[in-house]
Amino acid sequence: MYLPYFIRNVFFFCLAILSFKSYCLYPSSVVAVNENGTRLVEVDTTTFVPASRSFNIELNEENAHHSIARIWNEAVLEAIRNDFARPTVHARNLYHLSVVMYDTWAIYDDPEFTYLIGKDLHGFSSTLESFTPSESIEISRHKAISYAAYRLLNYRFQNAPDYAASKVIFDDIMATSGYDTSFTSVNYQSGDARALGNYIAQTMISYGNADGARELSGYDNAFYQPVNDPLNPTMTGNPTITNPNRWQPLDLDTYIDQSGNVISGDVINFLSPEWGSVNPFALTDEDKTVYIKDSQEYVVYHDPGDPPYLNTTEEDQNSEYYKWGFSLVSIWSSHLDPTDGIMMDISPNSIGNLTINDIPTDLADYSSFYDLEEGGTNSPGYTVNPVTGMPYQTQMVPRGDYARVLAEFWADGPDSETPPGHWFTILNYVNDQPSLVKKFGGQGDIISDLEWDVKAYFILGGAMHDAAITAWGIKGYYDYIRPVSAIRYMVDQGQSSDPNLPNYSIAGIPLKPGYVELVEAGDPLAGSSNQHVGKIKLYTWRGPDYISDPDTDDAGVGWILGENWWPYQRPSFVTPPFAGYVSGHSTYSRAAAEVLTLITGDEYFPGGMGEFVAPQNEFLVFEEGPSVDVTLQWAKYRDASDQCSLSRIWGGIHPPADDLPGRHAGYEIGQDAFNFAVSIFNSSLDVVDFEINDYRIYPNPVLNYEVNITKTDDQDEINVYDLQGRPIKLLERTYDASRNINSIKLPSELSTGLYIMKVNNTSKILSLKRH
Repeated sequence: MYLPYFIRNVFFFCLAILSFKSYCLYPSSVVAVNENGTRLVEVDTTTFVPASRSFNIELNEENAHHSIARIWNEAVLEAIRNDFARPTVHARNLYHLSVVMYDTWAIYDDPEFTYLIGKDLHGFSSTLESFTPSESIEISRHKAISYAAYRLLNYRFQNAPDYAASKVIFDDIMATSGYDTSFTSVNYQSGDARALGNYIAQTMISYGNADGARELSGYDNAFYQPVNDPLNPTMTGNPTITNPNRWQPLDLDTYIDQSGNVISGDVINFLSPEWGSVNPFALTDEDKTVYIKDSQEYVVYHDPGDPPYLNTTEEDQNSEYYKWGFSLVSIWSSHLDPTDGIMMDISPNSIGNLTINDIPTDLADYSSFYDLEEGGTNSPGYTVNPVTGMPYQTQMVPRGDYARVLAEFWADGPDSETPPGHWFTILNYVNDQPSLVKKFGGQGDIISDLEWDVKAYFILGGAMHDAAITAWGIKGYYDYIRPVSAIRYMVDQGQSSDPNLPNYSIAGIPLKPGYVELVEAGDPLAGSSNQHVGKIKLYTWRGPDYISDPDTDDAGVGWILGENWWPYQRPSFVTPPFAGYVSGHSTYSRAAAEVLTLITGDEYFPGGMGEFVAPQNEFLVFEEGPSVDVTLQWAKYRDASDQCSLSRIWGGIHPPADDLPGRHAGYEIGQDAFNFAVSIFNSSLDVVDFEINDYRIYPNPVLNYEVNITKTDDQDEINVYDLQGRPIKLLERTYDASRNINSIKLPSELSTGLYIMKVNNTSKILSLKRH
């Protein structure tokens, strides 16, 4: 089972991408369907095709199974690839499209359960008058969803650099369905589904123009200003920085964003530092803190507290954490060499199976979680695939290939759908697996593809939107430095390990034999007149100066002057244009993993395995590689999320301090988004209060019908319900006063799926797995 190419077209594009979007492998399942839901068209993507032909549509009525919601989701993903790389903006675009598709579906099911249309939302009000559909529900839904999506996406992407290509896609879908795009009426009271779609799009556009995203002014920043002068990474060191704890812009002669677009201007601005003020989905006031910094107001959700700061005048523990974390980034860059002879098993047999409780929250525990010298984390892996009952097959590959493929696959670089869109492609991959049973939450009846898609997109879209608001609200307020700035700054100061050695500075980088050392006389790096003696040298990825031809060269690993350190990124990109803390990838990915776990009712990928193949010498973009075929594999959605987080360290983009708080925030965001959406889908489910308190449930998923609830007492009221709100009779309850833990026993006849545990007035999702 291999991950379909449509999910990662970003990495199979020709190396001519540095000349901007020449040829790419495009999605393999983008289709259009007629009013009755029958698929009419499919794209042939078995070969490389010009970008302008990515959605050339050919009539094909075989294998009709994709819903109209899926078609428009694929269309917005391609539009994102044709736009500037703005993860926050595109998380919002995905969310808003998901809302209009879900609300359109809900209006024809039961208007009471809409989210935006006919409701008051964050001070915005809309109406929904009663009407009688002029056609069948099936035809009306298809038509209304198409008109709503068409109007919204044309509005949202009208200023994209490659809007023309996106508009061709939008027009083709409408034309193939036989819809007249010149019809603009919003008089849906007549029962005309086209008008309803236009009205829903118009309502969402109006809502979006007032949701705090500053869309009408081009998503600009209201007040943020960087405190540091820009870094030009093509020059040595970091001579322009004044505060090593704050973000530093880049100054590049040519800057190409993550979607392959040239950005005008030498200095790259901070993207969305005030995004915490955007209207959220499921985030609540209890999650929110409002701070004043630099005389401006910043809204922060799921506040993780301060990252470790470098003290430049005296030693303290936070400085040690800072130095350790950023040094680790340089040391992990030494792993990017496939010829170093180090092999590793990258299958679920050896990697994965961490729980949220395994992920530290205290900086003091980070060093025992990450493997400083060998890379990765100490995860237990899996004994067997729970679906097949067989052990996972070992996959031994060079560590250097694994680390490079991870960095590239999860980077969401040129021609990408950005991190939130990446998780929609993973959801679509899951939806296409024959073994997936489309029971919402793993319970009840099998639902139609359309209902499954609109609900799944709605929840995932809301979670990705809340992840963007959370991560970028934190990024804007804490304004934390990136590794390229921090490492070069510390190297410029010297070494901080021994006052008796040359080039000592309390703000310098710690020495570590074999990885961080002083240049001595006679060293090849000493220079023709020993001008570099006493400087810091790093054993690390050597950088873009060692790549003449990306088709044949790889930079390799070796000793370089630390003042010339580069992340494992394109020289025209270097590092994302926003602060590091917290990691957006970690936040997005953990939230998405929770959503996929909850909507499917199973923490495992269908069949117990998700895979993606990176072909030998065809996958990496800015250098040759990998040296062998590498198949990324994940047993659980959370394993994919954890792998994504590690990829950003190997890619030189984040230190550990950025990673783990993002994972924890994402966990809460994903759970809350699902709970909140359930309340919208069925408002009679009044047993859910949708708050998160301090109690924890374990094991979760439940494996043996026994559940433990921490931080409770024997007076607490504990109840369990199914997703329809029906109570489940508990067979047994015991209380351990020494640990404040209640233990309950569930009936063995309960089916696999999701349940709701309510302790007093707060509720959480319980996942039951039968073995």
